[in-house]
Amino acid sequence: MNPAAATDTVMPAEWYPHDRTWMAFPTPNDTFGAAGSDTLERARRAWTAVARTIARHEPVTMVSDPADAEAARAALGEGITVVEAPLDDAWLRDSGPTFIHGPDGAVGAVDWVFNGWGAQDWAAWENDQHLGGFVASEAGAGLRSSTLVNEGGGFHVDGEGTVLLTETVQLDPGRNPGATKAEVEAEIHARLGTTTAIWLPRGLSRDYDAFGTRGHVDIVAAFAGPGTVLVHRQDDPRHPDFDVCRQIRAALEQAVDAAGRRLRIVDVPAPTVLDAGDGFVDWSYINHYVANDVVVLCAFNDPNDVIAAGILAQAYPGRRIELVDARDIFAFGGGIHCITQQQPAPHRTATDGEAWR
Repeated sequence: MNPAAATDTVMPAEWYPHDRTWMAFPTPNDTFGAAGSDTLERARRAWTAVARTIARHEPVTMVSDPADAEAARAALGEGITVVEAPLDDAWLRDSGPTFIHGPDGAVGAVDWVFNGWGAQDWAAWENDQHLGGFVASEAGAGLRSSTLVNEGGGFHVDGEGTVLLTETVQLDPGRNPGATKAEVEAEIHARLGTTTAIWLPRGLSRDYDAFGTRGHVDIVAAFAGPGTVLVHRQDDPRHPDFDVCRQIRAALEQAVDAAGRRLRIVDVPAPTVLDAGDGFVDWSYINHYVANDVVVLCAFNDPNDVIAAGILAQAYPGRRIELVDARDIFAFGGGIHCITQQQPAPHRTATDGEAWR
């Protein structure tokens, strides 16, 4: 790996104003099922529900495989733009670009290397490896390519220099064999404008099953403001994540952010359901999406849905909390954050940015 030279680009926090949200329409594959299958239709309904919720607050563009474009336009209806490109899968947070601000405040994009979450034998990425460039071009964003194998769900920034990472993602031999933390940090900092990396030891247990990402951070911890991090908390000792969550919290308790602050940690209890019929669940409220004036929050028809909504309402004051059933999305391997990618508005002034917070 050849770390990039220092740069004055920066990835704004997710709560910074957006120009739009990008998503991808589920296409027939081994994850979603064959064309016309009930599973594929379930996926499309779940993705559509998220898209329509976001579209009430900001523009949404849906990337569709050309073979699915007619179905996408019919499902989404008016008000959501559909653009066509060959697809393998529909997790645009991971396969798409990461949007950044350049030194002049214009919106640019980072194109990470995408190799199917560490070249897993079930994954396909012949088409999805090109989505970073395609989406950036459609957005009119200047593209900066990285040599790092990485996915958008594998990191989270506070917009003020701090980034959350997990050791089992960026250091995964299937992604970046032989890479050191120092090398990964150099490349991440150069691309995102961060200066401080907080490494978590791992992700949730289910994420290490056959179809997992091997530890994405956006299901266990997320910044909700400078110095504040939301963290998944499993309270039932029968669940394997009971101990995992305590390991993650311990790492956060020892960390300091780019400003030298100890983090204010806000626990978000997991749903009460332990097993949805196919093993221990990885259902998490951390995998939410922050858009203009709204937080789109995973719902599970669980008593803790209301509790989580209250916690996030306090964490994101002034934003409406919209609950969207995410059980089908999780059944396919992710959550609402995993299927969305924000395109920030061009940078204005620091004063304006603070006001928008």
